[in-house]
Amino acid sequence: MSVIHCRFITPHGIYKELDTSIINIVTTDGHRGVLPNHVPIVAMLKISILTLVTNGERQEYTVSGGLFYFRNNTADILTDSIENKAEIDINRAKRAKERAERRLAKSDDPNIDYKRAEIALEKALNRLKITGSLIK
Repeated sequence: MSVIHCRFITPHGIYKELDTSIINIVTTDGHRGVLPNHVPIVAMLKISILTLVTNGERQEYTVSGGLFYFRNNTADILTDSIENKAEIDINRAKRAKERAERRLAKSDDPNIDYKRAEIALEKALNRLKITGSLIK
């Protein structure tokens, strides 16, 4: 059976390398599932949850966007940050969500970078979603 060799690469180096039977990603064009022997692909990743199956076990990661490159059963995921579901500090994510929401609520403050606050909120919500801690 063919597998995909997957490397997660951050500015700090290789976060993890593993073999998987499937990778599910969210790109700027939508959701994609990549199986072994897929045609080559280059895609921009959204802030999202990435899933894969290793040794029959589903693993989930949060990614802060980035680039997905697949060729010859090798997948490189280049991202600023990635976290396994088990690595997420729920309290930290909740505090980040609250900080971003407070910044966004100050609609008349010229010193606030609203785009940066929106991205911070999206990342915090993504972390809370993967842990099942997202309360609407």
